[in-house]
Amino acid sequence: MRDLLPPQTAVWNRVEAVAREVFKAYNYHEIRTPILEETQLFARGVGAETDIVTKEMYTFEDRDDSSLTLRPENTASVIRAYIEHRLDQRPGVQKFYYMGPMFRRERPQKGRYRQFFQIGAEAIGSSSPFIDAELIEMVVEIFDRLNITGYEMLINSVGDGNCRPQFIETLKNALQDVAQTLCADCQRRAVTNPLRVLDCKVPQDQLVIEKLPSIQDSLCDPCRTHFDSVKQMLDARNIAYRVNPRMVRGLDYYMRTTFEVVHGNLGAQNSVLGGGRYDGLAEELGSKVPAPGIGFSIGEDRLVMTIEESQPEQAQLSLDLFAIPMGEDALQHLGLLARHLRRSGVSVEVMDSGKVKRGMELANKLSARFVVILGENELRDSKYALKNMATGEQSEVTKEQLTELMGARS
Repeated sequence: MRDLLPPQTAVWNRVEAVAREVFKAYNYHEIRTPILEETQLFARGVGAETDIVTKEMYTFEDRDDSSLTLRPENTASVIRAYIEHRLDQRPGVQKFYYMGPMFRRERPQKGRYRQFFQIGAEAIGSSSPFIDAELIEMVVEIFDRLNITGYEMLINSVGDGNCRPQFIETLKNALQDVAQTLCADCQRRAVTNPLRVLDCKVPQDQLVIEKLPSIQDSLCDPCRTHFDSVKQMLDARNIAYRVNPRMVRGLDYYMRTTFEVVHGNLGAQNSVLGGGRYDGLAEELGSKVPAPGIGFSIGEDRLVMTIEESQPEQAQLSLDLFAIPMGEDALQHLGLLARHLRRSGVSVEVMDSGKVKRGMELANKLSARFVVILGENELRDSKYALKNMATGEQSEVTKEQLTELMGARS
């Protein structure tokens, strides 16, 4: 776990602001769920044999001996809230987004932390492939607005309750002869949850995994039709993707469409986003009404790391105006000026003491766009000495001219 400090937090704020803009455009609304949930919610929702539940969750007993868990992901919590508050009674598809911390005791890796942050979205109440394509389109829109390039969208279908059991049996049979050559985790998964073997990230196992049966060869007609429709809609939107038949994602509730975004800057564990359809999850968690859904979560820590490496200028401190007073009267005047400009969203720092030379050094370190100096002469003439820090140009301006230059309301 770590502290997030400026200027890095400015990148986090930008990422979240862009995500909120996109969510609003697609009619998604914010939901905030508790950080603590009953452990059984994740055991039932995520899957009792997943790595998350068996090895990674932070679980403890409360004073009444109930078992609580710091949320390792948020889809199960959103579905729990959907059921508990009868959100199925609201008209139309229910579209939610969330931002916040999750907790998993994972092995330290680049971009992975035990308290990590996710930005996610869930669309509940429709099984249409149109919603799948629209959700993936929304992901691409977020990445495009953040000017992120060099990523790849991977998609797959993991079937449903009709065709996946037969595929699992086929996979289990194929694993009997090769399981002993895989890592210890995959040897266990081959017995308890064969699909998880396909999600293995151990490099030495990949040659074996690549030769295992493909779920694409086992899809039933409805699942194949659904997946073909998703691909056609993505093609119509000119959204690039690659079908990866080995991608099953790490959570048991996924069915049909699954997808993932990978980026080369992140090393071997290069996933920055994952999602998929979970049409049976609500019923698994106790809903009396079917609530098909699809969602995704962005690993915000990893997304910010990608931006910092590809757009280092985004992580620089910036300030619109640095104000240097020469005397107490000038300090009082600049305090009022700063208040006026700040009300229009202009960032202003007023130096409360010190000489002009020291002020210019501070302004430079703070990456100020402009510096304004106010002394006795400027006060008398109702003007400010202004310096453009990018060009070095110096001039005298009135309050009205400065307000206009800063883009503030007069």
